[in-house]
Amino acid sequence: MPAPTSLPQQSKKRRKLDHGSSVVSEIKSLEDELVAAVQANTSLNKLADLVDLVVGKSLEPRDLSKGIYALYRAFTLIISTGKLSIQGDGPAKAVKTWLWERLHSYTDFLVVLLKDEEKVLRTSSLQILFSLQKHLSTAQTAATSASFSRPEFHLSHFRKIVSGLLLSPSRDGKHSEIDPDIVDKFYETWFSVYDDIRWFFLRECVNVLEKAPAGQISTATNLLSILERLQTFPTDNEELNAWWVAELGAKPPKPKKIASEDDDEDTLPEAPEDDEDDDDDWRKFFDEPAPVDDSKKSKSPAARLHKMTVHQSLHSLPSHRAVFTRAWLALLPRLSAAKDEDVKRGLAIRALNVMHRGVLPHLTRAILAMDWIAGCVDHGGSVGLLALNGLFTLMRDYNLDYPSFYTRLYAFLDRDVLHLKHRARFFRMTELFLSSTHLPATLLASFIKRLSRLSLSAPPAAIVMIIPFTYNILKKHPALMVMIHRDGDSG
Repeated sequence: MPAPTSLPQQSKKRRKLDHGSSVVSEIKSLEDELVAAVQANTSLNKLADLVDLVVGKSLEPRDLSKGIYALYRAFTLIISTGKLSIQGDGPAKAVKTWLWERLHSYTDFLVVLLKDEEKVLRTSSLQILFSLQKHLSTAQTAATSASFSRPEFHLSHFRKIVSGLLLSPSRDGKHSEIDPDIVDKFYETWFSVYDDIRWFFLRECVNVLEKAPAGQISTATNLLSILERLQTFPTDNEELNAWWVAELGAKPPKPKKIASEDDDEDTLPEAPEDDEDDDDDWRKFFDEPAPVDDSKKSKSPAARLHKMTVHQSLHSLPSHRAVFTRAWLALLPRLSAAKDEDVKRGLAIRALNVMHRGVLPHLTRAILAMDWIAGCVDHGGSVGLLALNGLFTLMRDYNLDYPSFYTRLYAFLDRDVLHLKHRARFFRMTELFLSSTHLPATLLASFIKRLSRLSLSAPPAAIVMIIPFTYNILKKHPALMVMIHRDGDSG
């Protein structure tokens, strides 16, 4: 009896292995024929067969992994031989167009795989996309004429990567939140390491964010998941020294006050001589105002951001700060557009948690974030508390004038604050807010009175915070001691 039942199972397993083996062998055969065709400069029709096999059929994850890497090797060979940059009309142009169509089909498929169920396929697709970015950029640089040679960054391919990370499209076309392993891989391998990748991502993410439907909160969530991880940011031009596309690491020509080079796909719009005609250039908004004193002119005045080429911008710290600022200013209003209040509150907390240390110090003008932060105070609770911390940072470090700050802080002192999840943090920050010796004694006295009344009905865990808090305020401000002790006959 056991023998008959086991034989069909072995046969079924053998058929499955044979099928997988046949797919792998077919992929290997097509790749070998394609490599030979590229080297012999003959027909590349096998490329279409390989793309159709990998992209057009539902393969097992193991076979699919073999297929996408086979296509990667084939396309890198085609790119390195210059077949995607052939100049001319007629048959040469037709072949070039046909090759680009096959490459677009392949890269679009890789973008979709970023949302695949298999982790190996997700990470492999991301690695291949960035490797192709390097090869395409190098080939584009090599294709430029010798008289107009400058490093290039293949922008259209990179825009696909940015869209894939922020929109996270699945095979059914729906957009969703990106998987954490992809965010970690992108951040740790490229975004936090290479200055060119970070600059281009910060610039292009705004376009993706603005084109996303207003009610689609997943795009803003995905961008926040990436930006909130950014723990370090360049603070000096010498720190701009890591480049994924090696050609971009070459020292650019010194910026001129008025640029004269023509625009191309990878060059931001150059400014005309009359600045009044260029009010729509977003980079102009982040330029520092010109000095009023003409008596101290520098021999090499700093160039305006909107007059730099892309290559010059990549080596300019103010340009990196400008794209960082623009990305955050585009993101913050989107976080407040969520329809679900719990989602909106959660996104605001995530953004405010990194605001005072990871965002404000690197903005071109920290005051630009004031409106959004002040609006978060109205949420109350944990969101309002964190927003007050951001406002206090702006007041202390960036000279923000916000007269109603202590009025808003006083409004938080109610019974609910004694039961907050972030209760300890609230008292720690409130003690910081009230530590200035320039505050009026009457203002400090009102806070102490309010807290003393609340302590009468507070839970024990809150009382052990209120008593030391009140004592510390009294010790720092001796003028308040009359509230608990008067000398002589003044009573």
